Amino acid sequence: MNLFDRLRSSSLYKRASRAFLELDAFFDSSLFESGERSRNAYSAFITVMDRLHVSGWRRLLVEMACEGSNIALGIGIVALFFAIPAFEDTSGADWLKKEDLAVTFLDSYGQVVGRRGIKHDDSVPIEQMPKYLIDAVIATEDRRFFEHIGIDFVGVFRALMVDAKANGVVQGGSSLTQQLAKNIFLSNERTLTRKVKEAYLALWLEGHLTKRQILQLYLDRVYMGGGTFGIQAASQFYFGKSVRDVSLAEAAMLAGLFKAPTKYAPHINLPAARARANEVLNNLVDAGYLTEGQIYAAVRNPATPVPRGQTYSPDWYMDWAYNEVRQLAEAGKLGNNRVLTVRTALDSNLQKYADDTIADQLREYGPSYHVKQSAMVILDPSTGAVRTIVGGQDYGESQFNRAVDAMRQPGSSFKPIVYLTALLTGNFHPDTIVVDEPVCIGNWCPHNFGNKYYGRVPLITALTHSLNTVAVRLSIAIGAADSMPGHNNVFEEAKRGRAKIIETARKMGIYTPLPDTVSLPIGADDVNVIEMSSAYATFANGGKRVTPYAAVEIYNSKGDLIYSHDRDAPAPKQVFDKAKIIDMVTMMRNVVQDGTAQRAKLDNVDIAGKTGTTNGFKDAWFNGYSGNFVGTIWFGNDDDTPTNNMTGGSLPAMTWHLIMAYAHQGVELKPLPGGPPPAVAQKATVAAADNSGPTPPRHPAALSHRSADVLAGIDTVARTIAGNRENAPQPQ
Repeated sequence: MNLFDRLRSSSLYKRASRAFLELDAFFDSSLFESGERSRNAYSAFITVMDRLHVSGWRRLLVEMACEGSNIALGIGIVALFFAIPAFEDTSGADWLKKEDLAVTFLDSYGQVVGRRGIKHDDSVPIEQMPKYLIDAVIATEDRRFFEHIGIDFVGVFRALMVDAKANGVVQGGSSLTQQLAKNIFLSNERTLTRKVKEAYLALWLEGHLTKRQILQLYLDRVYMGGGTFGIQAASQFYFGKSVRDVSLAEAAMLAGLFKAPTKYAPHINLPAARARANEVLNNLVDAGYLTEGQIYAAVRNPATPVPRGQTYSPDWYMDWAYNEVRQLAEAGKLGNNRVLTVRTALDSNLQKYADDTIADQLREYGPSYHVKQSAMVILDPSTGAVRTIVGGQDYGESQFNRAVDAMRQPGSSFKPIVYLTALLTGNFHPDTIVVDEPVCIGNWCPHNFGNKYYGRVPLITALTHSLNTVAVRLSIAIGAADSMPGHNNVFEEAKRGRAKIIETARKMGIYTPLPDTVSLPIGADDVNVIEMSSAYATFANGGKRVTPYAAVEIYNSKGDLIYSHDRDAPAPKQVFDKAKIIDMVTMMRNVVQDGTAQRAKLDNVDIAGKTGTTNGFKDAWFNGYSGNFVGTIWFGNDDDTPTNNMTGGSLPAMTWHLIMAYAHQGVELKPLPGGPPPAVAQKATVAAADNSGPTPPRHPAALSHRSADVLAGIDTVARTIAGNRENAPQPQ
């Protein structure tokens, strides 16, 4: 018997064999039982799913719900991505303190024109306000304020349904928290991105503040007409008393202002204010805060404001100036000072005249041109000091500043930047012959206004008649001047040319995105009014880049000068050869004299400029300048609907003429670059047939404090003698 046989016959071997057999049996039975359990579980799952199975229209609903959930999740992630930059303003424990500036604004003559921010003595705790005032605000503005999480989804849905039935915007869906988020952190721009940021910031505010804190901040900061911000300031302005002491009728009138501060301001339209107050009183009853009997006396005896008359406040200018002051504070240039007095570059007389003139022009010509809005900026080209900002037709109706925040296509008013870039190559001058005939880049083929072509023309003629094909051909030629071996086809030359044009625009002070599109040379990329005025200042001042600014001097609460623009801000920088600028001024002067901007001509004032009209007549511009002022004006509609064939040379040029003729009255005229000096420093006259009435007195652009005081006294006497009448000239 060998060794292997002896092992097999041993008891140890037999026990080991039995153990392995038992282990194998265990694995086999376990796997079998697991399989059985899996099959049973799967069968049970199938049975359950069969019970849940839907077909027909029910299945369609389920599929739509699933897809909707996926889409909603994707939209939420994208929206969060866009909202992340907004949370930078909330970083740090002092995020609210950064917003607590109290600023008093003076115009260039040293006169107080308004305030922004919140003064500590203007904040009244809501515990000290009448309960019916708080109830009136909640019942009218956000009835579910104490229930929602910052966004009232029920209210949004209800507003959408009401608006759909009315076929227009009738009821807003923003909660008080969303409105506060906009007031504290955001601008009034009308974009989807801003609404997304507003929603996320509202949720953030709800997570960091109590409802009472949110309501307190809202009531302290909301615009309430008459140049007032905050309910305490409004109560003092309209009723001459603290908000602690307002009656039910007065509280209803105050609560009715939030929807449209100018429309319902009692010192402007008392019947409308009282009608709105009655709506608020009824809201109190509907919401269950008061009974019919409790509001009866307030309905029968409506509130009466203290006499105020038609007050004027340069609100768009102050909004922009306040943002500038905030940026200076955040940059540490104002130290720890929070109560400030700011002397601005604002020309109050010119500002009011521009506001009134634009409003008058829109009332008279708006219906026929189908245009509802306009914006304008006037600045000093030598320094960048902004004299006037008009952000729209009516600040009370809409605080959206179209001069600063609206992004619109400039049309042909962008072409001077293209022409300047061409001159900078050294291959062009005003007399260079260019060809005006059809041109294509790929399948994009621009055409001239009226489909008219001039053939071979001098460059100055091409700009005078705003020829689109020449601007596109120049972009190609600019790229060809910067040739690259192996990359000189028309596509690549045009692309290099557009890059050079964008570089020129940046040097001139245009910082909006300007994406590289084939239609860039004819003004298809969005810009804003204030940056266009800054760019045109480069032409008016001989090639220097200036930054628009409002704050000339800033003083702290002790009267100490803590900031001076002349001392603390960078000086204008020469960015272009003056000879090239003189060539541009020569060509743009011809646009006014013989081209598309003839309606902008001023008597006895040498001006130059360029009109702009976009495809579909959605935007109409005129950018014009003298040696003293740059004025950029835009007309269009907020909803991007087309106007009725309005061009830059029509209403924009006419309105520019009226305002700028007034601006040059009493001003020592300065020559344009390369132009002859004015023969006589005299007042510009307005070329209008009905100009027999007196016009408001004008002042020099810059005065000492003593001179300002003297002229202010003379101004008061002159206004009294003239009966304080204004007669705005009309276009011929």
